Amino acid sequence: MHRWLACTVLTLGTVSLFAADKNASLGVRVTPDEAQRRVDVTIDGKPFTSYVWPTSLKKPVLYPLIADGGIEVSRGYPLAPREGERQDHPHHAGMWFNYGNVNGFDFWNNSDAIPAENRAKMGTIEQKRIVSTKSGSNRGDLTVESTWITGKGEPLLQQTTHYIFMRKGNSRMIDETVTLHALDKAVFHDDKEGLLGIRVARWLESADEKGGIFTDANGKQTKVEGSTGAGATGVYTTSEGKTGDAAWATRGRWCMLVGHNAAGQNVTLAILDSPSNPNAPTFWHARGYGLFAANPLGQHIFDPKAPQLDFTIEKGHSAVFRHRVIFLTHAATPAEINDAADSFAKSSK
Repeated sequence: MHRWLACTVLTLGTVSLFAADKNASLGVRVTPDEAQRRVDVTIDGKPFTSYVWPTSLKKPVLYPLIADGGIEVSRGYPLAPREGERQDHPHHAGMWFNYGNVNGFDFWNNSDAIPAENRAKMGTIEQKRIVSTKSGSNRGDLTVESTWITGKGEPLLQQTTHYIFMRKGNSRMIDETVTLHALDKAVFHDDKEGLLGIRVARWLESADEKGGIFTDANGKQTKVEGSTGAGATGVYTTSEGKTGDAAWATRGRWCMLVGHNAAGQNVTLAILDSPSNPNAPTFWHARGYGLFAANPLGQHIFDPKAPQLDFTIEKGHSAVFRHRVIFLTHAATPAEINDAADSFAKSSK
């Protein structure tokens, strides 16, 4: 009898422990691992993204980006190269936030590929601390602090980033609120390289990409090959009805990229711009080779008829930038993304 009771208690204890472990993996979990320089975000135990700051990068990024069903929408290179991917622009890793010309320093293009003689022109964003994490059934929160360091080793901006990771049905979302506090006067000179960027998977590139030579803020040129059309299915559409290549250098409150992978799975990746952002609505730095970026601080560079912007944050002052990134496992309609943009505008006031 005692042996039976002992076995029963042991069995019930094992079941209870298993249930506890299972329940611990449910919902949106935000799990820091500072020793590995990462914070992992899972949904019901499955990967969504990670906030990482590896020593091989010059900024923290979110990588990878995974839609529902395990569909990865971000390029692997340079963190985890995959066969058949483009290996251009080594500074395009996952999803990031930085800029090509602040007080003459280039934070956008910095990477280990920069020759030693040019590194004084570059800027680095250094992860400083994890402020807080929170997990929940349908939402997880992460707040981090980082510092923009010039090529002279001088701190220029303190960045506080609040991420909200959400799921609703089969959709996944990331709200990113970035507060930049100027430690010294910071002038974001009118430049195309900014601000919130994502480098997408091969199959979300455009089949019409012609390639060419792309020049960064320092005059460095990067050659990009044209598309063969094999497996590339992505098409941009903006809130103003611009599609494909015509989306680049135009303004709009949202832009979406729709495509399907080799298994025929449809995905929509959309970036929503908050109307409260400086110089809203943003310009879209959206390229067929896989760069998908929202840049409100380039102006004359995109529209020669517009005046030079040179957005400035005076010493001791701050600027706030809010964006929502949506991951859908179907081909969304403009009306659907318009509704999502309306909802985001209300929530980000």
